[in-house]
Amino acid sequence: MNSIFENVYKENFPFWEEISEADRHYICRHSLALTYPRGTNVHDGDECSGVIFVHTGSLRLYMMSEDGKSVTLYRLHRGDMCMLSASCVLQSITFDVFLDAEEDSECYVISGPAFAAVSERNPCIKIFSLETAVSRFSDVMWVMQQILFMSMDKRLAIFLSDESTRTGSDTLTLTHEQIARYMGSAREVVSRMLKYFANEGIVEVSRKGIKILDKKRLRDLTL
Repeated sequence: MNSIFENVYKENFPFWEEISEADRHYICRHSLALTYPRGTNVHDGDECSGVIFVHTGSLRLYMMSEDGKSVTLYRLHRGDMCMLSASCVLQSITFDVFLDAEEDSECYVISGPAFAAVSERNPCIKIFSLETAVSRFSDVMWVMQQILFMSMDKRLAIFLSDESTRTGSDTLTLTHEQIARYMGSAREVVSRMLKYFANEGIVEVSRKGIKILDKKRLRDLTL
């Protein structure tokens, strides 16, 4: 058994010790370690790319409209797993999602048919897969709620606060175009709102990125 896959899966999959050694071998034997350079498309539409586990880096999962506009549904970081790229595992997935590498990323990809076969023999894997998918659908609904019901200033404040918490930094090295893509908005709208935040002394906008100056006022906007 490949010790690299074995060690990572043992640490991250709660079902790992519950399945047989033969099934553990089978999953590892049908796993690949793939490196995706920043900007690479990892999953393109409705094909079954398999179950993708992020070992290092960051991936962005999004939906695309017919006219080419995208809405970020959620982002995956180290230790996260993407089930929506494996329509052959979760056959109730009837819509297309896309997955891009936001930065250089190393991922472990488990063959969709292999994972599905082991899942059929082990209900604990099927439960884990459904729980993972449901938790991600909660993220998707949160995004939809923001787009449909929240004002732009509140959405942007939530995004900046969440990103600052995630990175552990008050300076966010993101372009206006990137933020707009993540939020499902237009770059011009994001730029206008960032200018307003800057005029209010909440952030400082420069070529280096966006620096949060007043965390309290930013948090107040999220309420």
